[in-house]
Amino acid sequence: MTPFRALEQSAVPLYSQLRERLRERIADGSYQQGARLPAESEISAIFGVSRITVRQALNDLQKEGVIVKAPGKGSFVARRTPRQDLSRLEGFGEAMSRQGHRILNRVLSQLEVGASPAVAARLDLAPGAPVTEVRRVRTLDREPVSFEVSYLPAAVGRRLRDENLLERDIFLILEDDYGIALGHADIQIGALGADPAMAAALGVAPGAALLRIERLTWTADGKPLDFEYLYVRGDAFQYGLRLPRHPSPSQGT
Repeated sequence: MTPFRALEQSAVPLYSQLRERLRERIADGSYQQGARLPAESEISAIFGVSRITVRQALNDLQKEGVIVKAPGKGSFVARRTPRQDLSRLEGFGEAMSRQGHRILNRVLSQLEVGASPAVAARLDLAPGAPVTEVRRVRTLDREPVSFEVSYLPAAVGRRLRDENLLERDIFLILEDDYGIALGHADIQIGALGADPAMAAALGVAPGAALLRIERLTWTADGKPLDFEYLYVRGDAFQYGLRLPRHPSPSQGT
């Protein structure tokens, strides 16, 4: 744990200085996510400021969502919502495992079905052509965060029947085990209310707002391979995307 830095005599109000000192200790891990902060009286004694000053600093951090207050229990470091960068093509488990989270998948069904017109159009198949449909609930640190329906051409999907979809991403299986290089994905994002089946699977109320993502993943040689509907709990998980002001030289103007 890093040592406390004393507050300074300056034009910056003491509560603002204290707020930033506490923020620094949260950012550097001195106070972990979910950890209880020292009581107001302890903070007051450590920094030599009044309880009112401490309360002002904590109120600011609470408004920013940095901490949460539990009546009768004190102030706690807020848990950050897990986040995946959409500007990088990678599987959910691949991205979250790299950040130290535990991922498990509950496979609800793995069937060969006739492609609907929408699925057939995405995968460049004739309507009714056989495709493999995989329905999964993805859990993050034991909490359900997304309901996913994936469609793959039958020739590829049949090979997935013997794979460990409980713990592995389909992307990694395709690349590492089957030697299929992935190129890029097209994504569309919307929203909808959870139907009863999704609500039960994700532990939310029917009608709760979910992110709805359509993702079509292409091979490196330009063939559509994996079309998915992702229904994501926005309260438990976030997607992020960095948008440059100007394209890079390789992207043209």
